[in-house]
Amino acid sequence: MKKLLTGTALALAAFATGAAAESHGMSASACLITKTDTNPFFVKMKEGATAKAEELGIELKTFAGKVDGDHETQVQAIETCIADGAKGILLTASDTSSIVPAVQQARDAGILVIALDTPLNPIDSADATFATDNFLAGELIGKWAAAKLGDEAANAKIAMLDLAVSQPTVGVLRDQGCLQGFGIELGDPNKWGDEEDERIVGNDVTAGNEEGGRKAMENLLAKDPMINVVYTINEPAAAGAYEALKSIGRENDVLIVSVDGGCPGVQNVADGVIGATSQQYPLLMASKGIEAIAAWAKDGVKPQPTEGKDFFDTGVSLVTDEPVEGVESISVAEGTERCWG
Repeated sequence: MKKLLTGTALALAAFATGAAAESHGMSASACLITKTDTNPFFVKMKEGATAKAEELGIELKTFAGKVDGDHETQVQAIETCIADGAKGILLTASDTSSIVPAVQQARDAGILVIALDTPLNPIDSADATFATDNFLAGELIGKWAAAKLGDEAANAKIAMLDLAVSQPTVGVLRDQGCLQGFGIELGDPNKWGDEEDERIVGNDVTAGNEEGGRKAMENLLAKDPMINVVYTINEPAAAGAYEALKSIGRENDVLIVSVDGGCPGVQNVADGVIGATSQQYPLLMASKGIEAIAAWAKDGVKPQPTEGKDFFDTGVSLVTDEPVEGVESISVAEGTERCWG
């Protein structure tokens, strides 16, 4: 009886929300749930979703965690979207495994759930995933760093500045891609930190922000002050790592590589803070996600993945002004034209 009442309540909520959307000239309602509302990546994602929702007549509600890793707030947001009768949810999950039961509740209520940027674990827990090929993003910067070092790559001392101890899929994919691109044999490719290559000084976590990047870099420098390659989960973490290196006078003899392609990060490539970064396109992810929700609301059609992949690939480009043979890249000038934030 409780389940029946819950289902009835959800149906009534959906009817009420649908009627409200229609009265405002909206064809359907949707939710965007991001990890935070301060990271420029998610700010641009919100802009893309908002613009496309206005264009297509979709009523959009947005939610965000207080910090990267705020799982509970994201669960509460999903519950709100279910109660509101949303037709679709766009989600960048902080905890890609623990969020799955809440996502299943939304799907059971007839809501289309699309993961943006960060695949759920397992990936088919969502109806679709619109994302950068994060493994390729990591692989590009790993190949670039190895090519820049040349023969000295065999003697590299590598710091891995990851996202969180929960190892969300986006962080695992970028980390493992970078190591494989550098030529390091992986352990279990579904997690980081189990590699046996002695060139890896260690892993630490950054929460994807500048302060976290600085602290993680300090911790790994204490372990080995002669680190000469630094992988960072994103560009804010890279900026923090650079400050830690600068404080000991090593900012000019360490290669920092990263992922995101935001305008501040691309400028840091121009300024020599970051050697190369893999640029992704959050506005495209979000706008394509809203288009998919509109199609679902109208015709009940679900989006299809890119051929040969289990997700819809929104593209990635390596940005550097120091190109290397065998690794395709674009210049900082072109990266600036495409950047966000």
